Amino acid sequence: MIDLSNIQNSEIKNLELLAHQIVEGFITGIHKSPFHGFSVEFSEHKLYNKGESTRHIDWKLFAKTEKLYTKKYEEETNLRCHIIIDNSASMHYPLIKEQRINQLNKVGFSAVASACLMEVLKRQRDAVGLSIFADSYQYYAPEKGSDRHRKMILHQLEKLVIGNSDAATETYQYLHEIAEKIHRRSLIFLFTDMFQTNIDEEKMFEALRHLKYNKHEVVLFHTYDMKTELNFDFENSPKKFVDVETGETVNLFADNIKENYTKLVDSYFKELKNKCLQYKISYVPVDIQQGVHQVLTSYFLSRQKMM
Repeated sequence: MIDLSNIQNSEIKNLELLAHQIVEGFITGIHKSPFHGFSVEFSEHKLYNKGESTRHIDWKLFAKTEKLYTKKYEEETNLRCHIIIDNSASMHYPLIKEQRINQLNKVGFSAVASACLMEVLKRQRDAVGLSIFADSYQYYAPEKGSDRHRKMILHQLEKLVIGNSDAATETYQYLHEIAEKIHRRSLIFLFTDMFQTNIDEEKMFEALRHLKYNKHEVVLFHTYDMKTELNFDFENSPKKFVDVETGETVNLFADNIKENYTKLVDSYFKELKNKCLQYKISYVPVDIQQGVHQVLTSYFLSRQKMM
């Protein structure tokens, strides 16, 4: 894990500044670690392949790294990225009075992680777009690279962090609409917990497949709280559990259903992973308690696939 201890208790006041600090810490951590393979420092370069012309080799960089890199031109470096965030009621779990970098609900985590992705994209001079959905298509911005455009998207992300929602999820319906709007080959990041009010798995997976249309690279960030949503780790005292999307309630002792619950959820997660593998979608399980480094790592790996 990349060390972000210097900002662990930061309040979410200025999302752009927070994202800058997190990305700086992430990049510093990579450079200090034995983890190699990311084009963080050399975003304007690519590895030299034997047989290529030596005309564009960066010899100064070779002197520093003892590796041969050739300079990229703008048309080679530009990437189009579209971020999609599920803003349904279940994404506002767990209930938090004041969101901090080390204490976020699922949608708050998704917003902060998206802001960090935007910070990296800005450094790469890449275009970014944003879609937000729940039981309606709440927001859409096409992929652009201007500072004004990025600030407009950051403002929408900040609204997610401080907002709330009682909307149900209609994942497959709006993913189809979003897929129709993204015409040129892009890198697509989808943040969702994959919980729906009306579960129709085949329709949901067809919507994910639609995102692959036009040869897009798709990464599904399956966002959840591992402790409670996967491991069902609650005190074994009588509690009322409330479905945040339907309002249905049930009173029970956690230990009475924990074994069956964890088996069912684990089976569902495995099915998601297998379906994504089948459809050539990158499946990234993201525990919101583990930090945004999971998302940033996936970004660099996905970018390399597209280059």
